[in-house]
Amino acid sequence: MAAKGDLSGSAREIVAMARERGVPVHEVDRAALERLSPAHQGLVAIASAYKYSSVEDILARAAERGEEPLVIILDGVTDPHNLGAIIRSAECAGAHGVIIPDRRAAGLTASAVKASAGAVEHLPVARVVNISRTLAELKEQGLWILAAHTGGEDYAAADLSGPVALVIGSEGEGVSRLVLEKSDKRVALPIRGRTESLNASVAAGILLYEVTRRRGV
Repeated sequence: MAAKGDLSGSAREIVAMARERGVPVHEVDRAALERLSPAHQGLVAIASAYKYSSVEDILARAAERGEEPLVIILDGVTDPHNLGAIIRSAECAGAHGVIIPDRRAAGLTASAVKASAGAVEHLPVARVVNISRTLAELKEQGLWILAAHTGGEDYAAADLSGPVALVIGSEGEGVSRLVLEKSDKRVALPIRGRTESLNASVAAGILLYEVTRRRGV
């Protein structure tokens, strides 16, 4: 975004280079730039916070390591801080990637990237159009789909072995009905107190480390 009117020599040069490289340049009133950055000097660049990977990249990462895949699937997590925290836990636990839907869910915004504490630099995050279709594709690749659900089997007694795709639901509604139906198993973290459920990122962290503990990692 470039301020309308005369720009300084360096600003004109930047605009010219951007156009040469196919970067869209929009001329706007200075007031619009000031709302974004008071010290804009006539230019503001807007970039995505981070690049997405693919599901294939995630599975290839597991194959390269000679490990059974451990994938986290987020079904409607809308809080970018939760997304970032889950990416952080997943990377620390040695998971191979995180999969998120491209609609009605948090994406890799600046807030999510910051909350990941740098983990997003080391862990692929894939964005898919249809979670249910992705589950079917992962099943074809031999992964077991485990959904975190309050009505499921106690995680301490559940079989968590093999290649695993762990599904964590939204903060308010949990895993959606359609995704639950397509899951192979439902696992639960026992609630001893009066609060109905754990935070999504906390639940993800506990289950991730339980899977890796069982693997002897």
